[in-house]
Amino acid sequence: MRVGIIQGRLSEPTLGFQECPEDWKREFELLSKLNLNHIEWIITAQRFEINPAFHEDISFYPINSLCADNLVDARITDKEFLNKNLRPICEAALKNDIKQVAIPLLEDSSIKNETTRKRFCNEIQEYAEEYKKINFLFEAELDAENLLKIVNLSERFFITYDTGNITSCGFSHKDYLSKVYEKIKNVHLKDRTFDAKTVEPTQGDTNFKEIFNFLKEKGYNKHYTLQTARGFTGREMETVIDHRRALEEIYNEQCV
Repeated sequence: MRVGIIQGRLSEPTLGFQECPEDWKREFELLSKLNLNHIEWIITAQRFEINPAFHEDISFYPINSLCADNLVDARITDKEFLNKNLRPICEAALKNDIKQVAIPLLEDSSIKNETTRKRFCNEIQEYAEEYKKINFLFEAELDAENLLKIVNLSERFFITYDTGNITSCGFSHKDYLSKVYEKIKNVHLKDRTFDAKTVEPTQGDTNFKEIFNFLKEKGYNKHYTLQTARGFTGREMETVIDHRRALEEIYNEQCV
């Protein structure tokens, strides 16, 4: 089980709930102590201009993807918006030899509307054609059929499967996974209730046993990334240790 973590979960959220911490190098130093093997790097709109991904050499750090959190915006289908906010991330990925860029299609960037979805598809295909060394991973609150319509547009389009999001959408994990499995490159580990509250692992409605059994039977060997509830400020290390232990106990149970 190759487990990593979302950037910022090992630091106090002094700059915001999901920001690149000022002492971002410290999180990489902690990975081996926690038996974690990667960080999913976050780029937000609030601190976009000063994000170290654009100004420093981060090529030798274990980064599985750059997450374009700054694209959670109603302008997700606008060509100029993408040119200013996605293109620099693609260039940073190339410069730092990072193979994946994750795009959240959630909340303000939701493309549940069919017209919006078609506009987005038209725009994002241009990036797949231009950036042939990058895989684009979509994290979306969409039914499996409509998500596949997007990722099947390019051999470089894939899926970040967020366990919490799928739970709060009311989808069956086994059914959803059976449809999209071949396109999954990353699994966000998060527990949520059916009414979309993020809670500590095993305290919500996410059926991790069903998820892990399916993925183990398929031989899934790509990334798992912890994006669990934050817990108490100042106890980030303890929270991550507890959450990883709880999830690994479920993962290591015998499949039935």
